[in-house]
Amino acid sequence: MSATSHHPTARRPLRSVLLALLAALLPLAATLVTAPAAAAGESAGERAVPAATLTEVANFGANPSNLRMYLYVPESVTPDPAVVVAVHWCTGSGPDMYNGTEYDTLADQYGFIVLYPSVTRSSKCFDVSSPQSLRRGGGSDPVGIKSMIDWVTRTYDADTERVFATGISSGAMMTNVLLGDYPDVFAAGAAFSGVPFGCFATTDGSEWNSACSGGTVTHTPKEWGDLVRNAYPGYTGPRPRMQIWHGTQDDVLRYPNFGEQVKQWTNVQGVSQAPAATDTPQSGWVRTRYGGTGDQAPVEAVSLQGVGHNLYAHGMASRVLTFFGLDRSGPAPQPQPGACKVTASVNAWNTGLTTSVTITNTGTTTVSGWKLGFTLPAGQTVTGGWGATYAPTSGSVTAVNVSYNGTIAPGASLSIGYQASHGGNSAAPSAFTLNGTACATG
Repeated sequence: MSATSHHPTARRPLRSVLLALLAALLPLAATLVTAPAAAAGESAGERAVPAATLTEVANFGANPSNLRMYLYVPESVTPDPAVVVAVHWCTGSGPDMYNGTEYDTLADQYGFIVLYPSVTRSSKCFDVSSPQSLRRGGGSDPVGIKSMIDWVTRTYDADTERVFATGISSGAMMTNVLLGDYPDVFAAGAAFSGVPFGCFATTDGSEWNSACSGGTVTHTPKEWGDLVRNAYPGYTGPRPRMQIWHGTQDDVLRYPNFGEQVKQWTNVQGVSQAPAATDTPQSGWVRTRYGGTGDQAPVEAVSLQGVGHNLYAHGMASRVLTFFGLDRSGPAPQPQPGACKVTASVNAWNTGLTTSVTITNTGTTTVSGWKLGFTLPAGQTVTGGWGATYAPTSGSVTAVNVSYNGTIAPGASLSIGYQASHGGNSAAPSAFTLNGTACATG
């Protein structure tokens, strides 16, 4: 994020050698092709950029902060492709993000499109602090990036349900901002060394917020969540899932920002701040998942012990794709957060209780075969149930449909329940997932 930030390790030796040889020509963008603006009546094919080449697109739409747009479309682009917006760090650029990460080679493998926004202001930092940037349609960088996405979805008939954002440092902060400003545009995001939405806010025109970068800005989960919700007042639809990465020794955007992001996005998703799963996918890493235990949990957080600000390394992009659900060939529908609602009511006595659960499909497609995930409060053990099979009997429980109630039509509800013993805590579970998707509660 700072002016001294370094870009990540380049992903392959050949490109590093070529970049060194061509360094003097980079200002001329000799390796880039500029795509013309779309003209009225042009077909999508006539407006498409050259395949397998980093291409600058001009005149893509509303662009109040004069961003530049770079695009990578693989030879093997799929029909209705997904779009990954890859956002660079301070002092970087779209081409730097292309060269410093492996999203293009992964696009070659899986057929999605990669969009690289690029800052032109002198700091080469994205605007994540102005009032304009922190509200939907307010102006500045988010509006320009939204225009880029619209250009791509029009030109390539891209799948608007599979648009994702990822970024490093300043780009990670912009990832938080984009998901807050445009929750109806993004399915998920992945932020490497960032800060919560609104943490960097300033009112004096400054791009830098020392209190936030120093890790001293803290809020309750609801306060953080309200900052996100206030960016698009009145919006009640699904919210993007979030993956958060941070090093414990980050000296640019201090480590407390990691926990504050977890507080914010678990609140936005309406899931418990208690992890549903914790593991160590690699030595020195601790991964926690919230609101679900699978690869597409509503919130996933990865803490890297002893690692500083420049934590991005080769291989991490593959983990991002797993979280996005893009690590397979061809388009595949992604879980839609907020497509379900669960209410639970408890009838308790001295050492026992029954919990009645109502599941409502608030999505637009029929659920055929379902698994309801939830975590029992400490001290509770399931002793019986109806409408589903329950396993295990304590901790993180999964209720699976039985033969007669496996289908839930859009707008339809069904009721199940269980009996449990308890040691004094007779509360209902606080969060539920349906087929891995976080459900609204209440």
